[in-house]
Amino acid sequence: MSTPTGTPVYADPVDLDKHGVYGATALKVDNGGWKRPRYPFREHVTADGSSGYKAEPGRYHLYVSHRCPWAHRSAIVRILKGLEDVVSLSYVDDERDGRGWAFREKRGADPVNGFRFLREAYEATEPGYAGHVSVPVLWDRRTGRIVSNDFFALTIDLGTQFEQFGDPAVRLYPEELRAEIDELNEHIYVNFNDGNYRVAGAASDAAYAELRGRVIATLDGLDERLATRRFLHGDTITESDVRLWVTLVRFDLTYNPFCKISERRLVDFPHLWGYARDLYSRRAFRETTDLDAFTHLGPPFLDPAVSRIEVAPYRADWDEPHDRDRLAP
Repeated sequence: MSTPTGTPVYADPVDLDKHGVYGATALKVDNGGWKRPRYPFREHVTADGSSGYKAEPGRYHLYVSHRCPWAHRSAIVRILKGLEDVVSLSYVDDERDGRGWAFREKRGADPVNGFRFLREAYEATEPGYAGHVSVPVLWDRRTGRIVSNDFFALTIDLGTQFEQFGDPAVRLYPEELRAEIDELNEHIYVNFNDGNYRVAGAASDAAYAELRGRVIATLDGLDERLATRRFLHGDTITESDVRLWVTLVRFDLTYNPFCKISERRLVDFPHLWGYARDLYSRRAFRETTDLDAFTHLGPPFLDPAVSRIEVAPYRADWDEPHDRDRLAP
C-alpha cells in the first residue's frame, strides 16, 4: 500500500541503540533451557467455511520472512499447491530491532494494509497485544484480522483446504499417510527443527552434550532413511519434507555455527545432502530461498559457562547435481 502520493510506506531503519535487540525469543539463562514463545492465533481456513474462514481466492495474504524457517514452509507450500494466484504473499525486512518485524525497502512495503511494522497486524487483531510477534501470519482481508500465526497447522491448511483452487495432484498430507507423517513430523520438530535451539539454550555441559547428540543422531537416522527412498515417505513430497528441508537448508550457514552442534556439516551426510539438493532444484524450494539471508539466528543467548565446539559457517554449492533420480519409481 502507498500514500495518496503513491509513495510506498516503510518503517524507519533498524536502530539497535535506540530500540534494543528483539528479545521475545531470547533465552534467559536462569530459565535453565530453551522455551519457545506462544503462538496465540490458531484459527483455521476450511474448504466449506465451517470455521468462519472459507477458502476462497483473493481473501488471504501471507506475511513471511526469508530469515524464518517456520515462515519459509508456508511460502514453499503455496507454490507446491499452485496457490500463487489464490493466496497473496509478501516479505518483511530481514533485520529487526526491539520493535520486531518491519516493512522496509529491501523486501518491499506491505501491499495489503500499508503497515510499517508487523505488530500493527497483531494489534489490529487484538488491541493492546503485548505478546511475541512472529511470522508466518495469515491475514484475512475480509475481516481485517489475523487468522493464524500457528506455523504447525498453517501449511496443513494451505495443503488441504484449497483443493478447489490448487493442484489436486499434489498431496502433501494424504489421509492414508497422516499418522505416519504426524509421527515423523513430531520427531523432526523435537530433535531437529526446534532441537537446534535447544542445543543453543543448554545451561550445562551435560545438557549441551545430550542435546547436540540428539540432533546428530537424528541427522544420522534421516540420512539412513533416505538411502533407499527419494523422499521421507516414499516417491512424493509431503508435509514432512517441507518441514525438514527448511532447517536443513539453514544448517551449515546458521544453525550449526550459531548453536555449535556438530563437527560434520550437512554436506557430510551423503543421502541428506543429495536429498536437500534434489528439493532445492525444484521451483517451490529454490524461488523461496535466499541463502544470503541465512546469516543470523537471533539474539545472542548462549550461556558462556557452557563449553562448546567451534563451528564455522559453510556455504555449499547447492547447484551441484544430485543423484536422487536413481530412486525415482
